[in-house]
Amino acid sequence: MLTPLTLPAHQPANRFYRGGEKIAAFRGAPAHGEATRGFRVPEDWVASVTCLAGKSRLGLTVLPDGRTLADTIKADPEGWLGPEHLARFGSDTRLLVKLLDAGQRLPVHAHPDTAFARTHLGRPHGKAEGWYILNGGTIHLGLKEDLDRGSLARLVATQAVNEILPLLHEICVVTGDAVFVPAGTLHAIGEGVFLAELQEPEDLSILLEWQGFELDGAVDGHLGLGFDVALDAVDRRGLSPAEVSALITAHRTGNSILPQRADEFFRLGRTIIAGTTELAPGFAVLIVTDGTALLRSAGGHEEQLERGATVVVPFGAGRLVLSGEAEVLVARPPRATPESSAHVASAEGTK
Repeated sequence: MLTPLTLPAHQPANRFYRGGEKIAAFRGAPAHGEATRGFRVPEDWVASVTCLAGKSRLGLTVLPDGRTLADTIKADPEGWLGPEHLARFGSDTRLLVKLLDAGQRLPVHAHPDTAFARTHLGRPHGKAEGWYILNGGTIHLGLKEDLDRGSLARLVATQAVNEILPLLHEICVVTGDAVFVPAGTLHAIGEGVFLAELQEPEDLSILLEWQGFELDGAVDGHLGLGFDVALDAVDRRGLSPAEVSALITAHRTGNSILPQRADEFFRLGRTIIAGTTELAPGFAVLIVTDGTALLRSAGGHEEQLERGATVVVPFGAGRLVLSGEAEVLVARPPRATPESSAHVASAEGTK
């Protein structure tokens, strides 16, 4: 029987923005390097079967036996993903999970949707995102008003950075908030925000700005398509405050805490363990955000999990039991089969 696997930090080096100190603190690990303000390891790619853009291997999770998670799933897709997932999605996990520590504000950017990615890039997914806020701060999400194509192109070409950010809604988020970022929506994560991120399993970004970051956006900011094409993927519609608010939920528990429209891309659950909790079988990534829990799988595997632990769970591990006093995030792919709301509500929860 397959068993859950606890994963160490997996932080690709020399990213284009600073960060990483909060990841080290969350995981209880030593800091990377001497000058913590100079960290450029701001992303922890958890249970990743996805490569960084332009790379053939970097980004892939390597398991204790030396194989990549991608190769391990490919060798036993039914054991890892389950027959229902396999019937609908094949051996595609449909999921990438990260921890992200914004040591500086990220540039304003957007990600393509599936239709654009398939047509222009030959990729099977776009890149919708979901965030669970671990440490709050400011985010920028969605245009306040419609923006015509010519104005958007001018802002990028001239790098009018002082004009770009004020076009977006500025929102204060706190620990426990969950945010859905639809593909195409312009956004930027503010300095100091630390979050767990669910994504479609791609690394595809279209940059509107790049001054002050360690990258050449004129070369790397348009997915190799040129901005004339890449900007077609950007949603230029203004969003009302009510539309932006609908992308954010606060302090939910249960097995679907993101806004409902995220469910077609991925699912994020949050459970507060005070005693014993059971988790339904299925491919998942667990993140322990607080406390301590004992994890037991159907095959008899047991492991003590502390705050900061990340665990990849194969379908074949069966139903899991978590006991103790803890808060755990449960990231899953989209549901392979429809289920009634009553069944979904009872599938996972504190017993």
